Amino acid sequence: MTEENEAPETTEDMALPQQEAAPEQVQDPVQALAERVQQLEADLVTAKNDVLYAKAETENVRRRLEVQAEDRGKYAVVNFAKDVLSVADNLRRALDAVPVDQRDSSELVKNLSVGVEMTERELLGSLERYGIRPIAAKGERFDANLHQAMMEMEDTTVPAGTVVLVMQTGYKIHDRLLRPALVGVSKGGPKAPSGEQVDTNA
Repeated sequence: MTEENEAPETTEDMALPQQEAAPEQVQDPVQALAERVQQLEADLVTAKNDVLYAKAETENVRRRLEVQAEDRGKYAVVNFAKDVLSVADNLRRALDAVPVDQRDSSELVKNLSVGVEMTERELLGSLERYGIRPIAAKGERFDANLHQAMMEMEDTTVPAGTVVLVMQTGYKIHDRLLRPALVGVSKGGPKAPSGEQVDTNA
């Protein structure tokens, strides 16, 4: 077959090789930039929140460590103080063993009583310098946070629930209970308003 038998190329056929497929639609650069800015702003907000959270957490840890350090300083003597309180108890028992009206019965008893009183005062003064103070009990309304009831005592002259006997002095160290007061509590009397103090020495 000769080339003369081939169908001649049309103008349309000749143009086909020069035509390219339609390109994909290109995203508007302004819209793309706006979306990118929006994403960066969201990332910035997240980063700021993370920084604020980390800062707050660091501050909380710092304060917690400060409180722990302060507590260690304030309450480091707790165990030692509990042991020393027994000495204070024994000094008080020694004084209570000799009635006040009999302390002048002899020079020896008088001097001994004065010496024990001075020792007791000095010991209590030393305890107070470390924030250790006795708990008020007699004449107070019974407070389970500060007092430990050892017995109930029939007494109609004071409101029920009043501490009328202190068997062992209680102590606090700063704002914490070191040892509760061992007390006797009245019963049989009228009900007193909460928090009212009663004069049990009347």
